[in-house]
Amino acid sequence: MMETQALDFPKINAVLRANGTGEVTINGTSHPIQADDEAAVLREALRLITDTAAQLGRPVKVTTTDPDGQGQIVVSPEGTVSEHTPVKTTPRRQKDPVVAPLITSAPEAAPAPVESAPASVAVPVEAVPAPAPAPAPAVVPAPEPAAPVTFASAVDRTQEPAAAAAPAAPEVATRRSLKETSFLVSAPVLEPASSGWRGTLTRLGFRMEPSPEELAEREDIRTVSQHWPGPRTVAVVNRKGGANKTPTVVMLSAVLARYSGAATVAWDNNESQGTLGWRTEKGGHDNSVLDLIDSSQTLLSPSTNAAEIARFVHHQTSDKFDVLRSDENEEGDHEVTAEEVDIAHQVLTRYYRLIVMDSGNTARSANWRQMIHHTNQLVVPVTAIEDRAEAARLTLQTLESRGGHDAELARNAVVIVSESTDAKRSMTGDALKRAKAEAQRIADGFAPHVRAVVRIPYDPALVNGPIRYDALQPATQRAWLAAAAAVAKGF
Repeated sequence: MMETQALDFPKINAVLRANGTGEVTINGTSHPIQADDEAAVLREALRLITDTAAQLGRPVKVTTTDPDGQGQIVVSPEGTVSEHTPVKTTPRRQKDPVVAPLITSAPEAAPAPVESAPASVAVPVEAVPAPAPAPAPAVVPAPEPAAPVTFASAVDRTQEPAAAAAPAAPEVATRRSLKETSFLVSAPVLEPASSGWRGTLTRLGFRMEPSPEELAEREDIRTVSQHWPGPRTVAVVNRKGGANKTPTVVMLSAVLARYSGAATVAWDNNESQGTLGWRTEKGGHDNSVLDLIDSSQTLLSPSTNAAEIARFVHHQTSDKFDVLRSDENEEGDHEVTAEEVDIAHQVLTRYYRLIVMDSGNTARSANWRQMIHHTNQLVVPVTAIEDRAEAARLTLQTLESRGGHDAELARNAVVIVSESTDAKRSMTGDALKRAKAEAQRIADGFAPHVRAVVRIPYDPALVNGPIRYDALQPATQRAWLAAAAAVAKGF
């Protein structure tokens, strides 16, 4: 108790920022820190805290704040850092043993013999009820006792003396099979922290446990890194344009491809001309889904090399997935049919394990409905604007009304709510709060009707031009990782 009180004084707070600055506050006195990197900031912070501990001659408790969250550490006068573990105290009345009176009407729980009580104490007759005849106790099979004294022999006084004195049967020694044991350690070893204050301390030589935020991120990474038997198809749908469908397709493809290493393709299944090709890298050719369909017999031939698919898709060099573009011929008027969707899907499932499909805005079109037929996981993106949210609701309602596979996809859908980008750069103060509140309101509205809802913060890297995962802010990358993990859980 005294040690906990000692650690609570002085009050020390340490802040580590991602921009290479920090601050240590000791009993209200601020000590700003600026250095070249996080490690240098942390070394200076530890020097200030260690000096304080040395002056006091005892360890001090420090509350840490970094981009990953908050935590508490203990720093000794020698500069040793350890996790702070709160001491659980027990009230005094719980420490003293309390003997409760035994109240029972069973004959075996009768009071102690009279000779053990003082002669001057009179025991009222009504306090010792006469034992009523009771039926013989039921015999319940019990497991083999671990010790010679059994519960029955200790409290059951209705047995005959001979039976009570019967010797216990000797235990029969059994030899376990070598098949039933192993010297391998099955429990995974928890790796030390790698981010925030804890990660920097680990790199400086102090092994620190990861924070809850880092553990959650590790679990999301584990989820998206798995491989599943057979291909999986994700459909990204919303009947309203400008609902963030194409950025969602790109980001889900990037996260799944980067972490899982599985062959991943993003397919623009617009009935005529889509925008996926405009937001991604272009390869050394102009081929689209129509060219792939025309060459389907060759691509499905057993003699065709797997590398031949590169003639029809456009590889994303940093994000490790391929793009199958829609027809971008301005003079063409071809609309993809349901049969052509089947052909393209058959080809892609031969060459890829994960297929993420962009879609048009017409839920009644043949290619849209056939896409749903091949879908394993439905994703409904929506920006935090009323008409986009309403269009997403109607899309889910349409699928649910069709029943069967379509309805099951709607019930297990993942809704991804992105904060509105309209005039975002000029929004400050109350306007920003209202935008975030609107995104939360829409997310809360979808939550009871689908399997998962994930919010994505605004990021200028998603607004215009080609989309790259590395161009996103760390908070946006983390949000898309959570979104991809929610999708992968449906596989």
